Amino acid sequence: MKCAIYCINAVLLLLFLSTTFSCRIDNYAPPKETLRGRVVNAATGEPILTDQGAEGIRVRMRELTWTATTPENLDFYCMKDGAFQNTKVFKGFYNVRVDGPFIPIVRVDMNGDTLADESKNIEIKGVTEIEFRVQPFLKVEWVGKPIVNDGKITATIKVTRAVSPEEFQAKIKPMGNYNDNMLNVTDVRLFVSQVPYVGYREFDNRYSTIINYIGNSFEPLLGQPITITTQGIIPPGRTVFIRAAARINYATEGIKRYNYNEAIRVDIPRK
Repeated sequence: MKCAIYCINAVLLLLFLSTTFSCRIDNYAPPKETLRGRVVNAATGEPILTDQGAEGIRVRMRELTWTATTPENLDFYCMKDGAFQNTKVFKGFYNVRVDGPFIPIVRVDMNGDTLADESKNIEIKGVTEIEFRVQPFLKVEWVGKPIVNDGKITATIKVTRAVSPEEFQAKIKPMGNYNDNMLNVTDVRLFVSQVPYVGYREFDNRYSTIINYIGNSFEPLLGQPITITTQGIIPPGRTVFIRAAARINYATEGIKRYNYNEAIRVDIPRK
């Protein structure tokens, strides 16, 4: 009987301590500050058109206010127009950087020494806005309007370098393991989807098309009209969204990311 009483008391004590401890660690107000910003072309001011997710532009925040332990990286991603917003941020001082299909804004050599650091240290309080001006690898543009014929979409695009090979080399080579093949355009894609958020994360493989290029074979096509046609037959009366993308043979943060143009709507005529 005494044993049973002791066991019950022990359980009640544990519940009390657990409740007390939970109250102590949960008494922080939820984060309510907002970080809002955009990533634009440093030369033109145009937004960096991207994918949504890890294959697009990653925003990395590191809190500088918290010194008890090594601060953790807080990552989230841009929208397809290069804009980003995080409405659940604790008030404080942060280092903020972006990584995407552009010259890295933080560059480190093989010895770990910093070559360049264009990240930003800012105080986030209320609604804080920030802008990053970067140098994208490529610019992808529509040429004319897409043509629909028998359930297939034919579009014409133009791909140009948004950063010169000389400047690319000057900024990337000091980081180590440089190779001229990094500048090669590896593939051009025409993504098709039933939703406006068309891209690498959201496309219909039945209709989307990829053209691969070996070595520097794309070089003569830079700045030239390129015609690309969807595969398969898109059913009559269907509305789809298309978007073109191209990338070079260089990875930022381990990912070879695409540069995009804007998504456009295409209505497939009814027969």
